Amino acid sequence: MQTESPTPAATPGRTIAVVACAAQFMVVLDATIVNVALPSLRTDLGLGPAAQQWVINAYLLTFAGFLMLGGRTADLLGRRRVLIAGLGLFTLASLAGGLAPDGGTLIAARAAQGLGAAFLAPAPLALINAGYPDLRTRTKAMAAWSATATAAGSCGILLGGVLTDELGWRWVLFVNVPVGAVLAVVALRLPAFRGTGGRSLDAPGAVLVTAALAVASYGLSELEGHSLLRPATGGAIAVSVVLLAAFVAVEARGSRPLVPLRLLRDRPLVLGNAAALVIGAVTTSVMYFVTLYVQRVLGYSPLRAGLAMLPLTLAIALASLLVRRAVQAAGPRVPLVVGWLLTAGGLAWQSRFTAHGSFAVDVLGPGVLLGLGLGTVVLPMTLAATAGAPAQDAGLASALMNTARQMGGGLGLAALNAVAGAAIGSAAASATATATVHGYAVALLVGAALALAAAGLALLIPAPAPAARAEPAPKEAATHAPASGADAADASPGSPAAGGASADDASAVRTPAR
Repeated sequence: MQTESPTPAATPGRTIAVVACAAQFMVVLDATIVNVALPSLRTDLGLGPAAQQWVINAYLLTFAGFLMLGGRTADLLGRRRVLIAGLGLFTLASLAGGLAPDGGTLIAARAAQGLGAAFLAPAPLALINAGYPDLRTRTKAMAAWSATATAAGSCGILLGGVLTDELGWRWVLFVNVPVGAVLAVVALRLPAFRGTGGRSLDAPGAVLVTAALAVASYGLSELEGHSLLRPATGGAIAVSVVLLAAFVAVEARGSRPLVPLRLLRDRPLVLGNAAALVIGAVTTSVMYFVTLYVQRVLGYSPLRAGLAMLPLTLAIALASLLVRRAVQAAGPRVPLVVGWLLTAGGLAWQSRFTAHGSFAVDVLGPGVLLGLGLGTVVLPMTLAATAGAPAQDAGLASALMNTARQMGGGLGLAALNAVAGAAIGSAAASATATATVHGYAVALLVGAALALAAAGLALLIPAPAPAARAEPAPKEAATHAPASGADAADASPGSPAAGGASADDASAVRTPAR
């Protein structure tokens, strides 16, 4: 693939790094900032449980479905152009969401935000690679970009709490408008990198997979207390299967498919992406249920709820830093198993919360254990899914993993919310708070079962050869990332607050040949 080059001879200076970090911060932030505003949305707009879930899912599913297409579009049309277009759509959708008079308008605006994010997210990392040819300066810019993603994941819920408490829920969306406007002006100063040209865009594939995800999510959300034979449930799930089959057919015949089917023959890659689906489902669902628990049951304000979630996000960040040596010594399999067992333990502990619980026992303790588990999983999951891919598929494998995390978040939340709703209905004779907590607890126990299943799948990942376990990649390879926008589609945030693994982390250990 032909790489882009700036049309004017210009030194990007700090402009590329500033734009890349700011864009990444916006995209990651919006995956979590709405969570603490959900009770206020419920009151002001009359949203039921299913509609509240769609406020989160509309963003995640359109983001996941169009992310890889966004990277390919940046390749063909130019990164600056696509970044500004994605930023414009994201900002306008944020404005529309903040002005929304009803739940339907808000959900549509969130879907448009996700679409904008899918075209905004891939460009920044690709711009860094193209604009910083010097290894040392490129590494610094990539480190800043990666740190920004982690910070945004931790800040999302806290900032959402501050804005909802002080200004109202609409400001969790309005906050993007001035930031997006300023960023667009700054982005105009970026070098005008040329695209590669051509027309190889798999738009039908992106539309089909997004439609399949949305219809499946709808079917799962309608499953609560109903039979699969009901048209809104079984019918929707059947339609999603047909759409998914059509997507596979399109990918099999396309010259430049979003997901080359040959990748599905790679066992570690498939298992790594299965882990990505589960981590997306678990992280998104925990953020959702615990945020609702501390506000609706314990009576926390949005700001206090945001503060209550900080131990979880900080534990994720800490474990992500500490696990690297274990991965270098043992490969991805053992840390993955340990991480999933810790995650299952944290979810099981979290499921024991009560209607009269306390922060220390029902939020802090399980949150820290769960965060340590999720943080331990991130790097070995990234390694299993990407490190052994052929050079020509390295960026694609990384983008596929991040897409899987977004898909897991959307589908997992829909499924677990349906489980919670059914459990709440079965406990309706109890006091409202007790029934609500029972529903959340059952959903979290199902999440714990998913984590245990993921631990079992991790045992199937081949162990690295002894000589390869502690062998670091050459410094150049460890810090280099693909220059193309499609390859840089791994610029997506992944699971909310779950952090991410850098290129250096993912190349620190080599998996065995497939």
